[in-house]
Amino acid sequence: MEYKIGIDVGGTFTDFLLTSDDGHSEVYKVLSTPEDPSIGLLNGLSEMAKAQKLSLNDFIKKVSIIVHGTTVTTNAVLTRRGSKTGLLTTKGLRDALEMRRGIREEQYNNRYTNVEPLVPRYLRYPIEERLDYKGDTIVDINELDVLDAIKLFDKDNIQSIAICFMNAFANPDHEAKAAKIIKEQLPEAYLTVSSTFLPSIRFYDRVSTTVLNSYVGPILKSYLSSLIEKLENIGFNGILLIMQSNGGVISPQFAMDNAAVTLLSGPAAGPVAGIEYTSIHDYTDCITIDMGGTSFDAALIKDKTPLVTTEGEIDRLRLALPMLGIVTIGAGGGSIGWVDEGGLLRMGPQSAGSKPGPACYDLGGELPTCTDADLILGYLDKDFFAGGKIPLNYDKATRAIEEHIAGKLNMDVVEAAAGMYQVINVNMASGVREVSVKRGDDPREFPLVVAGGAGPVHACMIALELEIPVMIIPKESSIFCAAGMLMSDLKHNFVRTYSTRLDRIDQHKFMSLFREMESEAAKLLGEEHIPESSIEFVYSLDMRYLKQYHELNVVITREEMENGDINSIAAKFHPEHSRLYGYSLEKEETPIELINLRLLSIGKTVKPQFRLEEYAGEDPSGAFKKERKVWLPLERAFEEVPVYDGAKLRYGNKVEGPALIEQVNTTTFITPEYSVLCDRYGSYSMYLKTKEAEIRNKIIAASS
Repeated sequence: MEYKIGIDVGGTFTDFLLTSDDGHSEVYKVLSTPEDPSIGLLNGLSEMAKAQKLSLNDFIKKVSIIVHGTTVTTNAVLTRRGSKTGLLTTKGLRDALEMRRGIREEQYNNRYTNVEPLVPRYLRYPIEERLDYKGDTIVDINELDVLDAIKLFDKDNIQSIAICFMNAFANPDHEAKAAKIIKEQLPEAYLTVSSTFLPSIRFYDRVSTTVLNSYVGPILKSYLSSLIEKLENIGFNGILLIMQSNGGVISPQFAMDNAAVTLLSGPAAGPVAGIEYTSIHDYTDCITIDMGGTSFDAALIKDKTPLVTTEGEIDRLRLALPMLGIVTIGAGGGSIGWVDEGGLLRMGPQSAGSKPGPACYDLGGELPTCTDADLILGYLDKDFFAGGKIPLNYDKATRAIEEHIAGKLNMDVVEAAAGMYQVINVNMASGVREVSVKRGDDPREFPLVVAGGAGPVHACMIALELEIPVMIIPKESSIFCAAGMLMSDLKHNFVRTYSTRLDRIDQHKFMSLFREMESEAAKLLGEEHIPESSIEFVYSLDMRYLKQYHELNVVITREEMENGDINSIAAKFHPEHSRLYGYSLEKEETPIELINLRLLSIGKTVKPQFRLEEYAGEDPSGAFKKERKVWLPLERAFEEVPVYDGAKLRYGNKVEGPALIEQVNTTTFITPEYSVLCDRYGSYSMYLKTKEAEIRNKIIAASS
C-alpha cells in the first residue's frame, strides 16, 4: 500500500487528507501548534499511523508524496516577526518603500496612518547608480557605496538583504554587481535580487515584493529545513512539495529561495479542489467558500480557471506576485462575538483560535464565538464534536453568550446566539459578493462549493442570502484545502516587461522574451523531475488602453503569440475590459498598450483517484441516527429535525430539509428550503426544492 498526504496548517486546526493507491481516503484533524507548526504536523502523522495500526516509522516509509500548505510566512508578516532586513536601492529613492504610490487607502480619513515599512529608514541604504527606462546606463554603480552598506548591515546583524534598483527590470547589470559583492562579503545573508525575482515594471510593487521575500525568507528556510530533518529522522524518503499562492506546488528548495510565493499558500488550494469537485458534475464555473476556525475564504472560478491577480496585498503591503484572487475575511468558527459602542452586534475579525479556543471547548476560552452560538442553536452535538474527541461544554457557551452578548443587548441567550449566527452569515455573503458582484459576475449563476469544518453549518443561509440555487459539499469539505493540495500541479510564473503599443510590436523581441521564459521554465521543471511530455505553457499579456493607469491580463494562444496576431489579441482585450469596467473603446479605435509578457509553466502531476460508490436508492433511513431540536433561522423557532450519519449515507440517498448530516469533522445543516442528494463520490449536492426538477436531473446525469 502506498499513501499520499495533503496537509493544510490553519489558525485553529491542521487538516490532513490521506489517500491510498486503491482509491481509499481518510480525513484527519489535529489542533494547530502556532509556536511550531511542525509539532501539529507530526501529531497528525502519528494519529494516521495509529489508525493504520502501524508504527510511525513503518507508516511514513509507505508515504510517497506529502504536499504541505504553510502559514509560516503569512504569520511572520502579520505579527512582524520576520528577519531583520536591509535594502540597497537607487540613491534618491530610499523612501519609496514608505511613500508607496502616494495613495492613502482611506483618502477622507486624516487619522489613517501609513503602514509601517518592513525595513526602517536607516537600513534602506542609497546606492549611487542610475539606468534609464531602456536599461541604458546614466550613472555607473558606485561599488564603494555597496561596501559601506555591507559594513552597516554587518554591524546591525542583518539576516537578509534585498536589492532593488530603478529600471533594473530592463538591465540587471547593476543589481548583479551589487549581489556579487554581497555574496562575497556576507555569504550567510539571505539575498533577494529584484531583477531575477520579479523583473517587471512599477518600482514600488517591485521593491515591496523583493523586501517581503527577504523578510520572510530566513523564517521559511529555517522551518522547512527543520521539517525536512524531522521527516528524514522518522524515515520519510518520499517527495515533499510546498503549496504556493498561485494554486500550484513547488519543491522545498524553490520555496526557500522564493519564500514570498508562499505568503497565501493555504487558501490557494481551495479553488484547485473546487475545479475538481464541480467538474465531475459537468460544471465549468463555481464559487468556492471555505469557513475554518479563524477565517473565511471565497474565490470565483470561470471556465475551470480561478481568477489570478498580481496586485495583491498582505497586511497593506504590496505583493506583486501572481496569486489566486481569494477574498479572506475574519469569519470562522472561532470568530468572537462582541457589542460595539453603538450597541450593535459584531462577529470577528478577532478569533479565539485553537488556544484558548471557543468557550465551549473548555480550554480556558471565556469569550463567545460562532461555535458557541452553533452549539446553543442545536447545529452541533456536544457529545459528537470531532467524533467525540472534543466534548463541548454547553453551560460555558451559554455563560459566555449571556455575559458578553445577551446581557448587553437585553435579550435571552437563544436570541443572542441566533443574532450571532445571522451576523456572521451576512458577513460571509458579503465576502462572496466581493469575488463575484464587484467583478461583474452574478453569484446566482454559479454553484457554491462549500468547505471548511464550519462551512456546511452556515452554507444554506449564505446561499439564501445570495439566491444561489445549488451547492456542492465535498466529502472532504472539512479538509478542503488539504484535498486541493493533492490535486495541484507544479506551477511557476515568469514575467518580462515590454512596454509598447500593440500595433507596434517588434515580433522578434516579442518572441525572444517568451522563448527566454520558456527556457527558464523547462529547466526549472526538469530539475523538479517533470518529464517534457508533462509540461504545459500558458501565455498571457498585461494590456491597457493608451494613457490608462491600470492594466488587465489577457490569455493568448501559442498561435497568436507565434504569429503576432494583434487583431485576435485586441478582440480578446476589448470585451474583457467591458466586462470588468463597463465600457470598451473599440469603436473609438483607441490604441492598446502592452506592458508585460507573462508565462505560466505547469508540470502535470499524478492525481489521487477516489473510490466510486454503487447506487443505493433514495431512502436515507439506513443512516438515521436520532432527532434533535434545531433552530430554524427563517421560522425563528426550534423544531425537531432528523439527524443522519454522514458516514452511512450512500450514492443516491436523498435527505430533505430541515435535517442535519453529521460527520466526524463537520456537520451539514439543511434548511427547509433545500434537499440533499448524495453522489457516487460520497459528496452532497444540495439544491433548492423549487429547482428540483431542473437541478436534480443534472446531478443524476453527471453521476451516472
